[in-house]
Amino acid sequence: MLTAEFLYDSVLERLDMTKDVGDEELTELIYKILEEYEEKGYLPLKEKIKIGRELFNGFRKLNILQELVEDEEITEIMINGVSNIFVEKKGQVFQSDKKFISRIKLEDVIQQIVSESNRIVNEASPIVDARLKDGSRVNVVLPPAALNGPIVTIRKFPAEAIQMTQLLQWNSINAKAAVFLEQLVKAKYNIFISGGTGSGKTTFLNALSEYIPKDERIITIEDNAELQIQEIANLVQLEARNANTEGSGEITIRQLIRTALRMRPDRIILGEVRGDEAIDMLQAMNTGHDGSLSTGHANSSRDMLSRLETMVLMGMEIPLEAVRRQIASGVDIIVHLGRMRDKSRRVLEIAEVLGCEKGEIVLQSLFEFQIIENKKDEIRGELIEKNNIIHTEKLLAAGY
Repeated sequence: MLTAEFLYDSVLERLDMTKDVGDEELTELIYKILEEYEEKGYLPLKEKIKIGRELFNGFRKLNILQELVEDEEITEIMINGVSNIFVEKKGQVFQSDKKFISRIKLEDVIQQIVSESNRIVNEASPIVDARLKDGSRVNVVLPPAALNGPIVTIRKFPAEAIQMTQLLQWNSINAKAAVFLEQLVKAKYNIFISGGTGSGKTTFLNALSEYIPKDERIITIEDNAELQIQEIANLVQLEARNANTEGSGEITIRQLIRTALRMRPDRIILGEVRGDEAIDMLQAMNTGHDGSLSTGHANSSRDMLSRLETMVLMGMEIPLEAVRRQIASGVDIIVHLGRMRDKSRRVLEIAEVLGCEKGEIVLQSLFEFQIIENKKDEIRGELIEKNNIIHTEKLLAAGY
């Protein structure tokens, strides 16, 4: 059976490597070679087009990954070495029948991806985060850190940002909670979105950003640019950078937050808080930059506060009670998301940070997800209003 892998070397041998071969010229050569092989035996047109596309992707794009990247139903691509490729579709993980012809080809694709993001990965520095041209997030781990060959994980994002109306259709949130969050964003409450891996934090942050008034100056800060802030004219996007092979040129999240404070922002949006930059974000929230938004990994709203405490203490040696007061005065609202057993993503809680009493941060649940029917393949439930918001000063000032 004729395959793209079988013909790859034939195309490579006849390519004029001394000059820059254009896409049209490469396509002509590929189909000329296909026609030569077609004379030796019948090759269906559908198969011919498939092999031709795979060969073109092998030379110009992401090889066998290109078809997976272009498949809109696939949300995650996981490459565990040369032969094991897994994809996530509609919340289910399947093993793909695609394989790289060699480890060298996989490594070539990896270098292509990271170089387009102006990043470097090698044995000396085997871990890197990058992104594809379409905004998909890429994590690479090479040997010796990865024992079973080069590991690549690609988290895909929709071409257009998912809006709150779609989250309502998917029952991720109900109308009452969505309207409430809209008022909070417009009234410039500082909001943290928490949740586990794959719970939809970035998607939800994008959806919340719809409610930001269009005349504000917004600064986004991320490790890798993923946010899709829509219709904000005065938008500044900042991205961190790793050090080069000489150990210089690093731009940290902390540096970007401090720089952002000098850029007259109305709001700062920090894609994700992971470490000691938490202290700078909290200081921004406490020094007049209301309406700031961010996300963080946590198992509950309460756990998000504990993780913030730990992250602040990573960057500054101050008493725990002082840290808690800083968090309580900076963060107004925590929206906690979860991925259910039936693969649906839901808002599980909207909680208000009331303050700090006797050295402890006080939380109250405003909305809480309650399960109505727990079936094997479907979980039905409702986001129930539990309490009224206590700190209404910003809502009243905004006219609500």
